[in-house]
Amino acid sequence: MFLDTLLARNPGLLDTATALHRSGAVPPDTYVMDADAVEANAALLAAEAERLGLSLWFVVKQLGRNPALIRAIARHIPYSAAIDAAEARILRASGARPGNLGHLVQIPRRTLPELLAWRPEAVTVFDLANARAVSDTARELGFVQDVFVRLEGAAGTVHPGQEGGVPLDALDGFAYAAERLPGIRIAGVTAFPCVLCDPETGRPAPTATFELALKARESLAARGHEGLKLSAPSATAVATLPLLASLGATHGEPGHSLTGTTPLHAADPEQPERTAYVYVTEVAHTLADGRPALHGGGFYPRGGVRDALLPRTGLRLRVQDAPAENIDYYRLLEPPPAPGTVLAGDTALLAFRTQIFVTRSTVAVVTGLSAGRPRLTGLYDSRGRAL
Repeated sequence: MFLDTLLARNPGLLDTATALHRSGAVPPDTYVMDADAVEANAALLAAEAERLGLSLWFVVKQLGRNPALIRAIARHIPYSAAIDAAEARILRASGARPGNLGHLVQIPRRTLPELLAWRPEAVTVFDLANARAVSDTARELGFVQDVFVRLEGAAGTVHPGQEGGVPLDALDGFAYAAERLPGIRIAGVTAFPCVLCDPETGRPAPTATFELALKARESLAARGHEGLKLSAPSATAVATLPLLASLGATHGEPGHSLTGTTPLHAADPEQPERTAYVYVTEVAHTLADGRPALHGGGFYPRGGVRDALLPRTGLRLRVQDAPAENIDYYRLLEPPPAPGTVLAGDTALLAFRTQIFVTRSTVAVVTGLSAGRPRLTGLYDSRGRAL
């Protein structure tokens, strides 16, 4: 999906990943991350957001919650959006400030005292029960917590496993009850996904869910709530920030733009953000029919993987589809043009969308690539722990 973009914008990362694998410095099933590019992308996003008067909360689940990369991003975008409690802890320990908690996963009840004590800018609540729990905890801690109301997404736009939120037609009833909770203040609304890119052209456009969020803010404003914010996550990038601003959002939540791996970056290599990671693995064996099998572990089912580059020979081979329900032991390639040209142990480079935190991959952080002096500075597991 991003191999052509990498070849055009960051070929040194491909060379570095190849050298690291061939030397044994990184094992197969490793995402090699260009920390310089990640930080440069964060700086671009921060500058454009400031120009437009937008605030940003950055997301790192797709980076494997990596502490080295969190520190690089936080130098430019100080506040984060934590997907869950485990991620919130890593973000805070790595120097990021708590922006939005409960963003996609509601904060577990017994974890609320710990996380609210950090005084996050906002906590997203999906329903009245969670709003009441946040209110009770904040009151015990002696303050009033700002909350964002998560809107139920429009039909056909919600990813399975991410359901939840207040239906627009139930918002008045929710607000009436929430306004009587002494430990919270309704400070804004959010929904997901608010922007999606066309799978063919990469062109971003607001979703029907974004429209629901805008209507929800109007409804809450009519009830007398002032200064309401609107966070519009999904596909937040330099190219989409003007769209968010023009539609009235106050916050974006960049994730894949930090590594230059939104669908827009696959369709247009000239996007401002540079692609900042490559997946390196190796040929494990070859089937009797000539198809090479790659070591797996990091093939995210929704990644859009298309082909693999084998640097020893320069071959690019198509990656065969694999059912999402299968265990990711191996991934098969189309047979090479001539038998015997692909050997066990050959390096394979692939570039696709991922969510590293749900893989079993290694993450290798490289610095100095922008100056032509790449250096491996750390190996981590997929949840940000140093190896």
